Amino acid sequence: MLQVLLSIGATVLVSWCVLVLVLLWARPSGSSLKQALRLLPDALLLMKRLATDRSLPTQVRFRIWFLLAYFAMPLDLVPDFIPVLGWADDVIIACLVLRSVVRRAGPDAVRRHWPGSAEGLEALWRAASLPGLPGAVDRDDQANVAVTKL
Repeated sequence: MLQVLLSIGATVLVSWCVLVLVLLWARPSGSSLKQALRLLPDALLLMKRLATDRSLPTQVRFRIWFLLAYFAMPLDLVPDFIPVLGWADDVIIACLVLRSVVRRAGPDAVRRHWPGSAEGLEALWRAASLPGLPGAVDRDDQANVAVTKL
């Protein structure tokens, strides 16, 4: 049991370090290192909020629970002892799940549950290559609002 807990802790720590490096590369101009370091706790809280939001489709919540279970498993697709690649698979899978959540539940669900700053949300959006715009209503939403007003 201790080995599993240590494995989970090491995976989270290493994933956080890799994510910080990716975010330093993808961060918007003017963002600080403090904002980049804050991204993992905000992303984890986002996942928890999305996973427990009963207004979201069951498939979306299942994907997030699957992601959290994958992070908790001691076995990965690529073992963590392989430098860079071992940790990159966790980040890639998290980005893929987040992209599928945004596509299925809409960007508003992520915006509504995001606990961090607007800059952090923009950095997450860029790092995960999420569709739409992070801070504002995206074009599809604007078109839907315009049609509704007519």
